[in-house]
Amino acid sequence: MNDFAFLFPGQGSQRPGMGSDLVARHPELLERYYRPADELLGFGLSRLCLEGSAEDLVPTEITQPAVFLTSIAVLDVLRGHGITPSVTAGHSLGEYTALVCAGVLEWTDALRLVRRRGELMAAVNERTPGAMAAVIGPSAHQVEEICAGIRERDGAIVEIANYNDPTQHVVSGEGEAVRAVMAAAKAVGAERTVLLKVGAPFHCSLMKELEEEFTDELDQVNFSDPALPVIANVTSAWISSGADAKHLLRRQLAGAVRWSDTLQAIADSGVQTFVEAGPGRVLSGFCRRALPEAACHPAGEIRRIDRLLHGLEQGVSLTA
Repeated sequence: MNDFAFLFPGQGSQRPGMGSDLVARHPELLERYYRPADELLGFGLSRLCLEGSAEDLVPTEITQPAVFLTSIAVLDVLRGHGITPSVTAGHSLGEYTALVCAGVLEWTDALRLVRRRGELMAAVNERTPGAMAAVIGPSAHQVEEICAGIRERDGAIVEIANYNDPTQHVVSGEGEAVRAVMAAAKAVGAERTVLLKVGAPFHCSLMKELEEEFTDELDQVNFSDPALPVIANVTSAWISSGADAKHLLRRQLAGAVRWSDTLQAIADSGVQTFVEAGPGRVLSGFCRRALPEAACHPAGEIRRIDRLLHGLEQGVSLTA
């Protein structure tokens, strides 16, 4: 018997046509999720997910609900095949899907929040353009020291936004400061630095101004206590209640995603099989590097879900 952790991806996992193979196999998803999402948001999100180009999916206010909706469809298909998690977590906006999975949020409420979150984040970037970059190689301590040095030298905002795995950390902040971190990281031997194509400087102090306005949005939604264990990004600890979940989503706007610690917390709980329930394979890569002994299964496409089901039907252990 396998205990699964479901991991839900965030921005950066989007791709053209995501979910189209799910809908082709399971057309009931259209009426269950895609058409209600269009009606709820007042625009054709389903078309953008299923038929949109890469350019269509670039704006943050589109990307975030699109990734969320696709992940909800994947979750439905997995549950329909009897694959359910014993714990769950989501990376950045993926935390909203994890909260739906854990019974904390209704999916329609989560979709509204994700859409509004994306709009607010995009507006911050218009006022104070920022950037994000992945730094590959140096330790978290090294990257933290580089950021601190640039903040002290230039008085600029730049911080670690994502602790993704032991060798990859994403920095976020003002554009020149982020580029300065990239240069300094290369000088101390970084394997690679990559300027990310994102719509805003997520998970840094530039997002602090959103907290009050987004709290008003959160207060309009019912948060139930978790029906299964779910971990928060900003603490890498278990969420204790619906009220705790709401508070932590507010903190998440400007707080770092402690993903490597989140994966370790799940492994420490005894779960060693991870299913990436959404588009892409980004989280599976982080999982393999952070927990080389664990089993990580991307399941964002029908062929990958079929492979997972085949392994289960054949009695193959998915924990090694």
